[in-house]
Amino acid sequence: MVSALTREAADSGSVLRPKPPIPSLHPTRLLFRPCCFDPGSRPAGPNLTLKMELLRRMGRGCFKAEHDTGGRDLFDAAAAASPKSVPHHLVIMVNGIIGSAADWRYAAEQFVKKLPDKVIVHRSECNSSKLTFDGVDTMGERLAEEVLSVVRRWPEVQKISFVAHSLGGLVARYAVGRLYGYSSTLALVGTGRDCFSEEKSEYSKQCLEQSYEVKIAGLEPMNFITFATPHLGSRGNKQLPFLCGLSFLERRASETAHLVAGRSGKHLFLMDNDDGKRPLLLRMVNDSDDLKFMSALRAFKRRVAYANANYDHMVGWRTSSIRRQHELPKSNLLVIDERYPHIVYVEGETADDICNKTSNIGGQIIDLEEEMIRGLTQVSWERVDVSFRKSKQRLIAHSTIQVTLMVKTYWLNSDGADVVYHMIDNFLL
Repeated sequence: MVSALTREAADSGSVLRPKPPIPSLHPTRLLFRPCCFDPGSRPAGPNLTLKMELLRRMGRGCFKAEHDTGGRDLFDAAAAASPKSVPHHLVIMVNGIIGSAADWRYAAEQFVKKLPDKVIVHRSECNSSKLTFDGVDTMGERLAEEVLSVVRRWPEVQKISFVAHSLGGLVARYAVGRLYGYSSTLALVGTGRDCFSEEKSEYSKQCLEQSYEVKIAGLEPMNFITFATPHLGSRGNKQLPFLCGLSFLERRASETAHLVAGRSGKHLFLMDNDDGKRPLLLRMVNDSDDLKFMSALRAFKRRVAYANANYDHMVGWRTSSIRRQHELPKSNLLVIDERYPHIVYVEGETADDICNKTSNIGGQIIDLEEEMIRGLTQVSWERVDVSFRKSKQRLIAHSTIQVTLMVKTYWLNSDGADVVYHMIDNFLL
């Protein structure tokens, strides 16, 4: 098994550029979990210096029994220790409501195990427990600051992807809108030898052309992936399934959500009207002057929505897959690949599909849910439907799709492992 090391995240305001630590020794692999090093400098000397540093850290009790405090960078030690093979792809993992960085631990470990020389995985820690009641915007601002801190810590990274669960998907969508920006480059387009003659004091417009590349946190955006995220909110019929579609309960939930989940509850049920503005989720399906929500989503090479087709009592199928009721698969949901026994439907979407949908519904009077669908489907999405119908863990499908740890030695939602593998196997590097 590939040895992975974790390192505690720095405060979001600090500029810390530690270099990855020394690999752990092979004999410890079966006895201890990955080693947690204090941030420090990567030894620049020869092999002798590396060995001495390792012994020094062992003397300080470096190797610790399994323990998780969350919010750490996970990477392959051997790959990160070599300047020639430092992973260049940063994966940010975001937890959902009442969650923590620990919720993504299993998936983070699988990422590093399968792509040891490709990725550095950071499990966000800035929004956990009761902090997830603070609202999508406040959480999104915190996540954006945390991402910038991580990017400063890993100056070698060039690409960025987001993987988010439940409410974390909305938080990630807000954060990328805040992190959206451009970088400019000058490209040579002229061929004449006299373009750079000494007589000219500045470059000729015929010789150079300035191009702009869209960046997220200064990096190339690759994958934006959500798991059971209420993209359309929780207000619509059966969008909060445990209310059983009963209209009086759904109305009551909209009125009282803020008592249970604070500002996040208001945002989910589209009951917020801060400063007379439209509900935040409606604003997030378009660009605003300072937050380019849709431009940021469009910048990613892939956008993927994993959705529970059944037994998810927290997030409905429509809202998590960004579909209208009639667009949900009608046929019996069957396993399509034995490697992924809980993946039952995969749907891609092209630019032509987007145009056709827009033209077909152009004359209708739209409600809030329809408005969000139209906004979000301005860009293409891959939709992956998941079913735990035959699983003993089906009643907790909302967590099973992510795989979370119940205790130190037992994965409560282990049946969702194939969903995690499917994500990694289709990850765009």
